[in-house]
Amino acid sequence: MSAIAVTLPDVGAARVWRAHAAALLAKDAPPESVVWTIESETDLFTTSHIPPSLAGDALETSLRDLLDPVLLHADPARFALAYRLLWRARREPDLARMPADADVHRAERMARDVGHDIHKMKAFLRFRAVVEEAGERYVAWFEPEHDIVEAAAPFFLRRFASMRWSILTPRRSAHWDGEALSFSAGARREDAPDGDRLETAWSAYYAATFNPARVAPRAMLRGMPQKYWRNMPETRVIPHLLRTSAARAQSMIDRAPTIAKRACAPPSPLLSENAADPNTDLRACARCQLGRSATQVVPGEGPRDASVMVVGEQPGDQEDLVGKPFVGPAGRLLDEALRRCDVERDSLYVTNAVKHFKFEPRGKHRLHKTPSSAEIDACRWWLDRERAALRPKLIVALGATALRAILGRAQAVNEIRGRMIPLADGAQLVATVHPAYLLQLTDKEEKRREWRRFLDDLAAIREAA
Repeated sequence: MSAIAVTLPDVGAARVWRAHAAALLAKDAPPESVVWTIESETDLFTTSHIPPSLAGDALETSLRDLLDPVLLHADPARFALAYRLLWRARREPDLARMPADADVHRAERMARDVGHDIHKMKAFLRFRAVVEEAGERYVAWFEPEHDIVEAAAPFFLRRFASMRWSILTPRRSAHWDGEALSFSAGARREDAPDGDRLETAWSAYYAATFNPARVAPRAMLRGMPQKYWRNMPETRVIPHLLRTSAARAQSMIDRAPTIAKRACAPPSPLLSENAADPNTDLRACARCQLGRSATQVVPGEGPRDASVMVVGEQPGDQEDLVGKPFVGPAGRLLDEALRRCDVERDSLYVTNAVKHFKFEPRGKHRLHKTPSSAEIDACRWWLDRERAALRPKLIVALGATALRAILGRAQAVNEIRGRMIPLADGAQLVATVHPAYLLQLTDKEEKRREWRRFLDDLAAIREAA
């Protein structure tokens, strides 16, 4: 069979290749009979778009996801390889699942190379402002290893749709004028600006966010190869940041630890008779050691005439910073449950058995730690004062810690759950699980079942509120 010469345009080569490949496959033209070439020149501006996936062509094949990036590779034999794979796939349906095949292995390696190149373009391309008669245009220079401009341009179009821009590369350039995306021939490095007014601010921002305690030059170079440095303004400060990183890290170690930003907890409406007396003001409490590590005390919250008191275990991380009970994930779940039961949270008095956050440091996080019996008993003095001042008709215990604080002894929640227990002061007690327990469940059916039980338990509030 005589040789078939196919010439592809420089812009949109992958898209045109698909049309030719479909026609050649229809004729069952063997790969060795086709010679693929690229035009050396193109029109200055040719409107084009990212080539469609093979899934949208007549070339339905299991190799379509692999061939899209292969067609963008710099290897001159990419079109021949792609056609050979298509032709073979007609005869070998499982070809795509044969990674040991020489053609498939080569194509997968090329696809990875193109994917890495597109990622580098998205990460390391920097626009600089240029003032033109039509207004401000942002221009970037980049040197990709493969023919990826047409494939990567839609990413920048989505991200910077409101500004006019051009991406210049040695082989291909992309332009967005606010209405249409177009491509043109390659450009020279000197066609792109060297800097603009924003680079000083950007370099200062980069330096301010540079963490000297986590410097890893080898890892940084793997992620940001030096070949891209000359086009990135922030890299001008990298040598200085690396030289001074050890001294800056040591100064961070020597510096006093910062205190977490927090809102000041308001005084408890029931426990703040005399701020100068540690026996009557909760904020001065030193009955146990928890106050030494917690950010602040978290008092109860609610109206003084509330008929229902809801008692939880202790403040969590967010409650400790904000100074209010039940504002974290468990609190939001409790709010949703109350809403389902037609109960206004503002009508309830909400507090905790322990008024300080007990936690275990774990890196940057503070992990909840269950209060000990001694800590519960030490803080029970405050809970008893809240009960005496409020005299609620109903007390809802959320979890075993709250139940112990209310009863003064250990009691399993499930042993009295679902019952109304009379207390010595005339109040009724309802025990249920803490909302945090529901958040920890992973089985969907169990979570639905326990959620329904939780709502049934809280329904008692509606009768007493």
